[in-house]
Amino acid sequence: MTQDIPELDGWYVTGLCEGEGCFCVSFTLRKRLKVGIETRPSFSLSLNQRDLHLLQSVQKYFGCGGIRYSRADRTYKYEVRSIRDLMRKVIPHFERYPLQGAKKEDFDRFASICRKVHANLHLNREHLREIIDLAYAMNSSGVRQRSKRDLLRVLGEEKG
Repeated sequence: MTQDIPELDGWYVTGLCEGEGCFCVSFTLRKRLKVGIETRPSFSLSLNQRDLHLLQSVQKYFGCGGIRYSRADRTYKYEVRSIRDLMRKVIPHFERYPLQGAKKEDFDRFASICRKVHANLHLNREHLREIIDLAYAMNSSGVRQRSKRDLLRVLGEEKG
């Protein structure tokens, strides 16, 4: 049975994201890059399968991103990775309908990182260091594949 995709209110989207959304910046080592590190900001929202229609509504609301099944936690995940879409659609939404809880600080750091990436500052070692500092101040309960120290070692700022 297919449910109709309802139109969502901006404040509803923010509230849903306050509880189930995530602003994340991941880093991947890439030898072919001058700085050696790829920076990938993303916004995601995870919900149980029974609420897949809500994720479809959020995707329609933003007009971008994709939905996929996550085997790790058996949920569906809506995700926006395109820096262009983050800058033009996601960030302006949360500036117009601001988060009210603890996630607001993560969003502020995320928006700053996205602006730097959009301006290609992540391709400069000094600015990449700032981006790494901001990213590692976000999502303190999250799990990262690489330590901040490992990334700084790649930038040549930490020995060992």
